[in-house]
Amino acid sequence: MSVPAPRSAEPSAAPPDAGQLTLLVIEDDPGGSLSVPDLIEMSGAAGRPVRIRTARNLTEAQRLLTDDVHCVLLDLALPVTDGACPDGTTPDAPDHLDVLREVLRIAPGHAVLALTGEADAERAAEAVRAGAQDYLFRDELDGPVLSRAVRYAVERKRADVAHRQLTESRLRAQENARLERGLLPTPLLAGSGLRFAARYRPGRSRALLGGDFYDTVRTPDGTVHAMIGDVSGHGPDEAALGVELRIAWRALTFAGLCGDELLATLQQVLEHERADDETFATLCAVDISADGRRAGLSLAGHPAPLLVLPGQAPRLLPQEDGGPALGLLRRARWPRRQVELGGSWSLMMYTDGLIEGRVGDGPRRLGQDGMVELIARQLRGGLRGEELLDAAVTEVRALNGGDLTDDLAVLLLDRGDRSAQRDRACGSGERTTAARRCPQSPDGLIGLSSAIAGPSGATSWGR
Repeated sequence: MSVPAPRSAEPSAAPPDAGQLTLLVIEDDPGGSLSVPDLIEMSGAAGRPVRIRTARNLTEAQRLLTDDVHCVLLDLALPVTDGACPDGTTPDAPDHLDVLREVLRIAPGHAVLALTGEADAERAAEAVRAGAQDYLFRDELDGPVLSRAVRYAVERKRADVAHRQLTESRLRAQENARLERGLLPTPLLAGSGLRFAARYRPGRSRALLGGDFYDTVRTPDGTVHAMIGDVSGHGPDEAALGVELRIAWRALTFAGLCGDELLATLQQVLEHERADDETFATLCAVDISADGRRAGLSLAGHPAPLLVLPGQAPRLLPQEDGGPALGLLRRARWPRRQVELGGSWSLMMYTDGLIEGRVGDGPRRLGQDGMVELIARQLRGGLRGEELLDAAVTEVRALNGGDLTDDLAVLLLDRGDRSAQRDRACGSGERTTAARRCPQSPDGLIGLSSAIAGPSGATSWGR
């Protein structure tokens, strides 16, 4: 549903600043050689000193482990406090790496170096396998060696964190793609001869879906039903409701419901599933006759589609006969209006995210008139189908000065010259079963369609 991609809870390794690096030394000998370092001797090749903090046990270390610490040097000889493990238990044979594992737990974003004796080389290697960036031998330690080791460990930790984050991002992208395939609609247009294209952008950062939704199907009688809608609000609940309305619309359409009956049933679904009584949804439904020459239009508080006919300027379909948005009024009615399409046409359906973006720095919005001018200009430039939608979304974002704050969904149905030629060869045929099931309203045709929020792009040809 509207699923934001999860963020990693692990902090990233602190990058070394242009000056000092800070090293936290954990060793239980307060008079040891590392407790009072000679900062001049500790300077590395670049002449930048390493600042030292010391802790005698894990309790002190946790208190001193602030954000400005870049690296931890742990003496592997440090005993587990009072013979107990970090979780408070007293094992029969404590693991000599228990303290290291606890340090890695409390400092997941910091580089860790292990300090041991030369005779404990195998133990040092085990420390690296457990998660330390490197190890140092106590007998060989001096200022320059420690300085280089700290800087290397910090950089290696940063590289490890970056690699892990990249891997997580790739896995997240794969999961998101699988999620999109499960939640977003696949148009069912086989045999219709119509071309379908769609673009969708959620308004919320990192979300897969927003409250916009669309769908397009062809029923066995040959009628093509298309719908696009918009749930009020922005969030996971609204996105989930959009998915539910889209699925309900498809099921009801294949079950034979249409027009006022279908929209009334969708309103019942919305009222039952919405998070609060203030939530509503706008919807535009179009059903295209089997011969592709006529359509029924039903509007529930939604902007009217844009129709493009050969040799004519794009124009909006009539808006005035629409009904209220779903969820606003009980016992509402949604009249259908008949629209003559002809042999060749393009029909663009959209949500208000496409028209409510700003134009420049002022308060002016693009609006429907601005959208019509924008599409007309791109059509004159020869753009069609997917290229037209991509160019429209790109220009709307550019006019807004960046990403839109509202969800955006737009779909395009196109019937070209080949379909018209086929119709002239085959004849008009008899009236469809759907038309007999769904009687015409006083001023028009049958109608039905709906929609849901889709992926960043989708295209298909009906066969």
